[in-house]
Amino acid sequence: MKGQGRSLGARGELAAKAHLLTLGYEILQENYTTPFGEIDLIARDGETLVFVEVKARSSKAYGPPEASVTRGKQQQIRRVASLYLSQARLHNVACRFDVVAVTFPREAKAPQIELIRGAFP
Repeated sequence: MKGQGRSLGARGELAAKAHLLTLGYEILQENYTTPFGEIDLIARDGETLVFVEVKARSSKAYGPPEASVTRGKQQQIRRVASLYLSQARLHNVACRFDVVAVTFPREAKAPQIELIRGAFP
């Protein structure tokens, strides 16, 4: 079961990345990992630096994927983003936190993808 979750997550990240590229995002980094956690994608949307959390599910039976981005998860992402900005020496840069919710319903040929811009402050 755990292996299936990883492949679902990896498929979700690939689908999210492709979707963001079609919207004009420039992907700067994938799977930025620190001792505090990970950010799935770091991208640029115009002049804005975007930290992207990708959530994938095989169905919406237990709620939409974005529902799993809890306050605790948001806090972790903020902490990792702060570390990234510090390490990259980026100051006074416009930033945003987006969530990409990807659902792979059995009956659909393509995943359902929803981009939530500015998903949390």
